[in-house]
Parts: sequence; C-alpha cells; structure tokens
Amino acid sequence: MEPILEIRGLNKQLAGFQLKDINLVIPKGYIIGIIGPNGAGKTTTIKLIMNLLKKDSGEIRVFGQNHDQFEKEFKQKVGFVYDENHFYEHLSIEENRSIIAPFYNNWDNRVFYEYVEKFELPLRKKLKDLSRGMKTKFSLALALSHQAELIIMDEPTSGLDPVFRHELLDTLADIMQDDNHTVIFSTHITSDLERIADYICFINHGQVVFCDIMDKILESYRVVKGDRELLADQTFSAMLSGVIANQFGFEALTNQSANIQKAFKDRVVLDKASLDDIILYTVRGNGNA
Repeated sequence: MEPILEIRGLNKQLAGFQLKDINLVIPKGYIIGIIGPNGAGKTTTIKLIMNLLKKDSGEIRVFGQNHDQFEKEFKQKVGFVYDENHFYEHLSIEENRSIIAPFYNNWDNRVFYEYVEKFELPLRKKLKDLSRGMKTKFSLALALSHQAELIIMDEPTSGLDPVFRHELLDTLADIMQDDNHTVIFSTHITSDLERIADYICFINHGQVVFCDIMDKILESYRVVKGDRELLADQTFSAMLSGVIANQFGFEALTNQSANIQKAFKDRVVLDKASLDDIILYTVRGNGNA
C-alpha cells in the first residue's frame, strides 16, 4: 500500500533551531503520534508538511504527490487542527463556517452540524468569547466536515481539561473505524497517545530518534537501574542510552534488556519504559535512544 505521507531528507534552518534530515514514511489507516519535548521540531515539521513554512531542502509527498506542485489538491483531503486559533475571532462559529465551507469541494453541512451538536458548540457566539477547548472543538468540526482522509493535529489537547481530552480521543477512535482515515497527532501529553496511537515518531533536537509501531517500542525499551560502578564496564555502557547518574547509582534507557539481564542478573533492575520515560532519558541523559 502506498504511504499517505513520505518525507525524505527534509531540512529547515530557523533562528536558533535546525530541522535536520528528517525522513518519515507514514502508512495509511493508522493514528501516528509525534512526540518530543517543546522546541524539538514537531510543529516545524507539521508546518512544512502543510506548506506553511518553506523547506530549505528535501521532499514531501502527500497522497503520492509532491506537496509543492499539488498543494491545492492535497489540502482538499487534509483536515488541519492548529495548536492555536487562526480563524476570524470577531465572527461567530456560524459566520466562520459560511466563509470556510466554500473552499472545500466535498464540504458537508450535515456532518458539520452533527459535530456542532455533539461538541455543544454555540453557533452564534463569537470565537473571541470561546474557551480554548471550544475553539479546538470548532477546529476539529471543520476538519471532519469535508471528507478529509488525513487529519493533522498539532498539540490539540495542550492546556485542555481531562474531560475534553477524553472526548477528543473518543472522537478520533470513532473516526478510525473507517480505514480510509489517517491521523497524525503531535503532542507532549504521551498518555493520550498511549491510549490511541498505532505508531510513534520521536523527534528531538530537530532529528528523528525513531518512528515505529507503538507496541514494538514499548516492548523494546526498559529502564535499567544499578550501581554506578557498573558503568565502568564498556560493554555494559554500550547497551545504555540517556544515562542519568548520581552518587547513589544510575538510571538509563536500553533496548537490549535480555542481554543485560543475562550478563548482570540481579545486579540490575529492569522496569518497563513508558513514552514519558523514553523522552526523559533521551532529553536529560547523555545519548540518544
């Protein structure tokens, strides 16, 4: 099956930051989570995909087509939920809808009003008077109302209460009952992704650390703990990444837990790693995962 999104050798230099040689292949029909600390390059990557920023070099293909040459065509099939509101703040939800809807060939008012009812959106209220959660719901209603095959969401749950975050994730799960949809979901709230994501792509310092199946990632990584003296063993140290050491011992990340357990037995403790753990040890430690 042809990937819905391909990124090859993508580079972008910004003030004080560089996105370096990003390579990603996103399959169709899954929820893909993009994780990483603030400033890692998640939003920059998404803006480059949407052509809101111009790349310095590399190639981006969406639906098998070059995103520069076929921008109008691919954006008809993409629903984009921004991290901030970029609509007309002085207008109501209904007035915004009447302006935005004509841009989409497959716009469906019936679907839009179904989501308005589901999300309890006040049609006559101006956007400037809405809460952040309501604005996110409005953005999602727009994204889902023109038969978009690819939904791209940049930090949609940031700063939102747990009730709405749960509602949003349930909505995404419902959408994914149709195999024609793909969701790319950027967030630093990894617990949201652990609930719904099929694939995880980890970006740090403008580079891809890994991009793989969620279950495979969580099965592969372990947090290893032990006495600091063990770090003197170069063979052992080579199996670790993101080492955090203090006077009492060390903690680190590893994807070679079987080898470590076999060699060092009860001299080490191995715990399952969460996505938060993987980010923590990679960002705070002295190496890459």
